[in-house]
Amino acid sequence: MDTLDTLNAGEPKLSLSIERNPGQDGAYCLRPGSIVGAVETDNLSLLIKPKIGIPQLLSLACYAMDKFNPQEDPFDFVRDESLPDALALSLNAMARRSFARGLLHGYRTEEEALYTVRGRIRFDEQIRRRFSVPLPVEVRYDEFTDDILANRLVKAAAYRLAGMRLRSAAARRGLAWVVGILDNVALAEFPANAVPEVQFDRLNEHYRGVVGLSRLILRYSAFQSGRGAVRANGFLMDMNQVFQEFVTQALREALGVSEPVFREKGIKSLDEGDKVRLRPDLTWWDGGICRFVGDTKYKRVIDERIPNADLYQLLAYATALNLPGGMLIYAKGEAEPANYRVRHSGKTLEVVALDLETPLADILNQVKGLAEAVKALRNQSREVRKAA
Repeated sequence: MDTLDTLNAGEPKLSLSIERNPGQDGAYCLRPGSIVGAVETDNLSLLIKPKIGIPQLLSLACYAMDKFNPQEDPFDFVRDESLPDALALSLNAMARRSFARGLLHGYRTEEEALYTVRGRIRFDEQIRRRFSVPLPVEVRYDEFTDDILANRLVKAAAYRLAGMRLRSAAARRGLAWVVGILDNVALAEFPANAVPEVQFDRLNEHYRGVVGLSRLILRYSAFQSGRGAVRANGFLMDMNQVFQEFVTQALREALGVSEPVFREKGIKSLDEGDKVRLRPDLTWWDGGICRFVGDTKYKRVIDERIPNADLYQLLAYATALNLPGGMLIYAKGEAEPANYRVRHSGKTLEVVALDLETPLADILNQVKGLAEAVKALRNQSREVRKAA
């Protein structure tokens, strides 16, 4: 029990509901919140499976991070695996496809002291460090190498997964193969909150999938216990965050607008005294005027009813932004589509749902239909402003 309490105090929070199981000494019933994934300690192995299935989860998360949209679902073969094993198998499969043409190479600038001149001499450094000594020579040169950011991300992700307790022998062998291929690539550490991006073009486009998955692994695989002597590692994802980021990215693509136009954007305040802060998930801006507001919700809805608090929150957004209404976007199965007309205000609160238990291509097609509803609300806002 102490171990579970400690893990619940870590970052990110596991949000576990822990209850003693009546009639069984030392047995507890765990009810997960929005966090899914796996955590390992010396004496505990905890797996929290997503409701939508691992292939759908990985597809949504990769698209949200890197707009990786393959023609076919690349994760379908890991349907019955635990999440860490599924990640390891997928990383190996994507690496094999990407490395089939040979490892990607690029130019990296090096600065060294050499006994032969290579590239350009750094005269300022030569004088500062060597005075009148002619050798070694301070030089700067460009080296064509496979030790580049894209390969470093893949190798770091493989090492991160290898540190987890994988149950699949094939997953362990696959990671060993990836690490072996990248033997000449430096092993770098990337903090979870600052995983660098890779710019893609026609020369490295075939790396997009494996780099996207690697960045996903590095972003979500860091876990530190919050107190005590328990040390844990694992791969944890907050479904609220994944769902919000996916919907934002997919809608932005479907609408053909940029991040500054369609994004999360803080409202100054709800009240005139600037004391109640608001921050909706989705806003669409024309210059300094907000034309649309929405919120994403990935959570359990009891009895298939929309929580009043969610509707109140959306109404507050629409009121503060002086909009005729707004939109709540749920995962299908958590809520059914509905419209609510608010008394005495004329505002309409629209509730829609996305079915996430389908292939990514089908989900993106659903988002295209959702984008039309968003456009309609935006146009409605324009008409109301003109009429006023």
